[in-house]
Amino acid sequence: MFPELAPSSHVDSFTRDHLPPASQWPAFVFSRPEAIYPEQINAVAQWLDQAVARGHGDRPALIGHEQDQRFVWSYAQLLERVVQIGHVLTHDCQLVPGQRVLLRGANTPMMAACLLAVMRAGLVAVPTMPLLRAAELRVIVDKAQIDVALYDANLPNELEPCMARGQQAGLRLAIPFRAPQADDGLEARMAGHPRVGVPHAAGRDDVCLIAFTSGTTGKPKGTMHFQRDLLAMCDLVPRHLLAMGHDDVVCGTPPLAFTFGLGGLLAFALHWGASSILLEKYTPESLLQTVQRYRATQIYTAPTFYRQMAALAQGFDLTSLRQTISAGEALPDATRRAWREASGIEMVDGLGGTEMIHIYMGSASADARPGAIGRVVPGYEAMVVDENMQPVAPGTVGRLAVRGPTGCKYLADPRQTEYVQQGWNLPGDSVTCDADGYFYYQARNDDMIISAGYNIAGPEVEDALLTHPDVLECAVVGLPDEARGQIVCAYVVVKPNAHANDALAEALQQHVKQAIAPFKYPRQVHFVAQLPRTETGKLQRFKLRQAATS
Repeated sequence: MFPELAPSSHVDSFTRDHLPPASQWPAFVFSRPEAIYPEQINAVAQWLDQAVARGHGDRPALIGHEQDQRFVWSYAQLLERVVQIGHVLTHDCQLVPGQRVLLRGANTPMMAACLLAVMRAGLVAVPTMPLLRAAELRVIVDKAQIDVALYDANLPNELEPCMARGQQAGLRLAIPFRAPQADDGLEARMAGHPRVGVPHAAGRDDVCLIAFTSGTTGKPKGTMHFQRDLLAMCDLVPRHLLAMGHDDVVCGTPPLAFTFGLGGLLAFALHWGASSILLEKYTPESLLQTVQRYRATQIYTAPTFYRQMAALAQGFDLTSLRQTISAGEALPDATRRAWREASGIEMVDGLGGTEMIHIYMGSASADARPGAIGRVVPGYEAMVVDENMQPVAPGTVGRLAVRGPTGCKYLADPRQTEYVQQGWNLPGDSVTCDADGYFYYQARNDDMIISAGYNIAGPEVEDALLTHPDVLECAVVGLPDEARGQIVCAYVVVKPNAHANDALAEALQQHVKQAIAPFKYPRQVHFVAQLPRTETGKLQRFKLRQAATS
């Protein structure tokens, strides 16, 4: 059930030392020949070095914009930059295989190059959402024991409070990129290094990526992924659901720090010799404009965007589109229908998770069924179980259990035993399954708020609200919303002498935006005299949801 790990190439053994105990691992299933890899393999070298070696170096890899000017990096040009950044990390920064590097940036070719360079050099990439604040970044720095960061100079400086001071742990070095005028910037450092270099001989089971997810408690969980995990996600979903090839041009909205974005907008494309458009910001209209301008063949975004794009689609030439992939939150069937009617394209609804690295369930467009997520991606297995892990009858609501070539491996986190039980991954979704193996999403098992594709933990928002001087206590829940799927709703008890009015509600919203990532702020604020609790003092969140929807 628990395969012996291939030998590690890491000099710094932190990640292997902090893998869960073998008894807490999911069972791995290697039923597909395309997802079986040799003991020594480097995912980025497979994507870039091999492409150039096969004579495909001139193909366009990444398309970006800088100061309103379009630019294209070929596979050869991308590889050169990746090699140079790797030299900076290993030579200038003196990092050794296995050490972690925090990455902070929006979706740009340079952010992608940094991420790829870290992994090609045998280091461990820890990408972070560009909207995270210093307090959130500090938790990640401490948990993953990171001492070097690469960050986009165009973002607010949230890393300064994370720097080591005297005996205080923290970042040793933070290097800005997209800072061509900075003497100590990444571009200046790259100029002093050659554009050629041998990729690190990584082990198949070496951790190369730690992706952080908040979870329902608001305490970040680091999900660790092997070299083979990155390759498996590229060899299964694009092959079996998307029929991906080198002529594809992809675009979309998920951040590269989100594994949905890392896969769909970067890894998938490079693995299959395709091209990716990486832009920092999108609106529904500008995403449609991008498809039209670049003849994009694939879109990756959340249902919220598809709903808004459906109303605009007739104004654009979308004839180049072959695949539109939805993930990040439950896809309402009404949104699916609206997009199909507007674009003529049947959407691929993908169910996945950071713990599993990417999509493990969905259906190719031709196999889609109304209201269904789809079937498991070839290479994965799934069933619906009750609270005792026993399979339930077709059509019965139960907990989704899944396993395959990837699986949950939390970084030193006791919540591993909640996600993995009896060798199965339990993503926290309530589903049904019909006799043909099609799964139908019902709801989340927990209190995670999923708004416009972002996971928001209520307790984290509560903690931010409680730092305001007028807040006595509070509770945060998710409420249904047609446009965003869910919105954050806060119930607040104010301190004596505080004025519970619209001005305070707005002040609390702004306070949260300053304390944590702005997308997490409560879009509704309700003032109440007291919160519903049990006799033992436990907060009854379900009563708040009932009150809001009644």
